[in-house]
Amino acid sequence: MKYFWPAVMALLFLMSTSAYAEDDLATNILHELVAINTAPSGGNDLRPAVELVTGYLKAAGFSDDDISIVAPTENVPNLVVRYRSESPRRRPILMMAHLDVVEAVPAEWSVPPFEVTEIDGYYYGRGIGDNKAGGAMLVANLIRMKQEGFKPDRDLIVMLTADEESTQHGATLLTSEYRELIDAEFALNTDGGSVMLIDGEARAFVMQTAEKVYVDFRLEAADPGGHSSAPRADSAISRMSRTLAALGEHRFKIDLNETTRAFLQRWRDFAPAEDMELIGALLSGAPDDEVSAELDKHPYYNAVARTTCLATTVNAGHAVNAIPQRAIAEVNCRVLPQFSYESVESALNAVAAPNDVTVEQIYPYRTSAPSPLAPHVVDHITELAQEFWPGIVVIPQMSTGATDAVFTRNIGIPTYGISAIAGDPDDNRAHGQDERIGVDDFAVATEYWYRLVKRMSSDLAVTDNIRD
Repeated sequence: MKYFWPAVMALLFLMSTSAYAEDDLATNILHELVAINTAPSGGNDLRPAVELVTGYLKAAGFSDDDISIVAPTENVPNLVVRYRSESPRRRPILMMAHLDVVEAVPAEWSVPPFEVTEIDGYYYGRGIGDNKAGGAMLVANLIRMKQEGFKPDRDLIVMLTADEESTQHGATLLTSEYRELIDAEFALNTDGGSVMLIDGEARAFVMQTAEKVYVDFRLEAADPGGHSSAPRADSAISRMSRTLAALGEHRFKIDLNETTRAFLQRWRDFAPAEDMELIGALLSGAPDDEVSAELDKHPYYNAVARTTCLATTVNAGHAVNAIPQRAIAEVNCRVLPQFSYESVESALNAVAAPNDVTVEQIYPYRTSAPSPLAPHVVDHITELAQEFWPGIVVIPQMSTGATDAVFTRNIGIPTYGISAIAGDPDDNRAHGQDERIGVDDFAVATEYWYRLVKRMSSDLAVTDNIRD
């Protein structure tokens, strides 16, 4: 079925006269959150943002017992709020967002980054999409349900973290020491997935169900050094160079999991014609040596299909007239979630050891199994998506980057990234200049989340919850 904008505009009209008539709470919260600089230039201080959200929640009737603040350090409080069921019959649903943002340099933006500017149907501002829109939607919807007197059959939990873009200590702490606050049957993450606009039409609802595992290594070649006028046959730099050249030639084996296989199968409906042969070869299990040369030409497919390791920093030598005493490289690996840490470490040692280069892990490896495509979760997501965007296809995705979902999956909470905010994939400005989301797209996503959570926490699927 073809997707028509008039249908969406009709839905938006209904929402503007009903669900968002009360001074558009989600938009107000979004404006206020963006105006709080939670980037490094703001002192990495998340307290004002958490105080803002806490104030809204308490004004709506949430008690101190419903709100928990967990802070690894004073400036980075992580907020957890629980909407309690009077008679819970199922385990809770956890909903996730983060309130910190990456840096923005005002001189490089065409609008002030730390305030919301509305231009031609878009909201601009740092963190507007990554991920303060998610936080605003979750908080506003929780308040809306409270005001309506909604009685869920399970607790609803919102987790807002303070350092997802940096250390991720908040998610680490909550999942390791405060699991009782966030433990749930499954989690829904606003910081993943999207509604993909192709030629202006909503064609694909991307649902993130897996992430590659992030891990860093330090490679080092050492040498006694000496005067450069009497060099030896080999040097630390030469040995490191050979190691990095070998690493650049190394290819980890191709291995599709449930998520990446489903992604490629469904992506064939949208992929460029020139990609079809490669996608077919990956799905058919063609031998690596028949696919690798072509896969190298497509960085995204390559990242989806295999583990990757890349040298990202190099530092060597101490004087132009001295034999270098040390050459150091840092290597960033993004590991398929079904791979083992040992397989990656072994591959690095295989290219390093022959050159007398040592390998040291410098960032922890956290296993994060893909979330199953469970019908009791995915069917609700899919059915409601097709009500909002008729004809849309739901596509599972494995992120090549990382979110806080790696921590929830690590402790056994299946997590599904479904931001539901529509956008052109060729105009993704997260972490970049003039970050923006569509005004209408934000309103539709907020309503989608409201209706989805009510579906998932009621005895009967809710199909029409827009208020009269």
